[in-house]
Amino acid sequence: MNVTEVKTLAQSLRDEIAKAIVGQTETIDLMLIALLAGGHILLEGPPGTAKTLLAQCFARTLGLQFGRIQFTPDLMPGDILGSNVFNFQTSAFTLTRGPIFCELLLADEINRTPPKTQAALLEAMQERKVTLDGQPHVLSPRFTVVATQNPIEQQGAYPLPEAQLDRFLFKQVLPYPSEAEERAIVGRHGLRAGSPDPAEMGVSPVVSAAAIEAAVAATATVRLAPEIIDYVVALVRATRESVDLETGASPRAGAMLALASRARAALEGRDYVIPDDVKALILPALRHRVILSPAAEIEGRAADDILAAVLERIEAPR
Repeated sequence: MNVTEVKTLAQSLRDEIAKAIVGQTETIDLMLIALLAGGHILLEGPPGTAKTLLAQCFARTLGLQFGRIQFTPDLMPGDILGSNVFNFQTSAFTLTRGPIFCELLLADEINRTPPKTQAALLEAMQERKVTLDGQPHVLSPRFTVVATQNPIEQQGAYPLPEAQLDRFLFKQVLPYPSEAEERAIVGRHGLRAGSPDPAEMGVSPVVSAAAIEAAVAATATVRLAPEIIDYVVALVRATRESVDLETGASPRAGAMLALASRARAALEGRDYVIPDDVKALILPALRHRVILSPAAEIEGRAADDILAAVLERIEAPR
């Protein structure tokens, strides 16, 4: 598979997801980029913006084994990972696998569970394996976490620590739909009782596991020119020098931004990265990796505004 075929494959996935999802084109593209780059994505938005349905449709179109965890304050790490249970008939321990043993995991309302349980995902997200009683268990190489959180809920919420946030390739803030999109949503879903089911809405698998692997391999051939590397490094270093940020982006953030830019180029059918790829991804790739200074917080400034100012200040290569 080459990058032109990757572009065609991506369009077929978008068309299939559109059978159930109205709008959210930017979010769908970020999920595709995360898949090709081997990253995870955090979706933040108010209730009713189709975060869960989007993850379900995404997994179905790709034919991935789907798992879902509804995070609650009383959820324990063993509820996610599983545990070894003693079998009295065989006098041996048997592994009872938790919902994390899947290919696409929806971590729903991840900020509603304590840090100890949130941290149970760290090893899986970073190394695609889990350790139970000292024994490692390898997850699928395509293991991807799509986490959601509700920004308007304060009571009983546990903000994700920086170490956990850094495991996500992107943090996407889902907006409310436009008036035309909302009219289409009400017209499409207002006639159905119960929760929407992607299968009932005609969403079907359109790619095979082999095709996903081929698309990932094609993405690995996308060229990253030295001047693009310099541009990414200049942007990341500029966040550390900004007086509006107490903590800027790390070198790992720069590496992941470059990796995501290659995946975006592949989705566009190009075998080389251009500055526009970097510009399009800097906000979702860095907004959760920087910490505002106290003065910026008092002034009510947002990380997006400061990153946009950095982007405007650093000249892109021509």
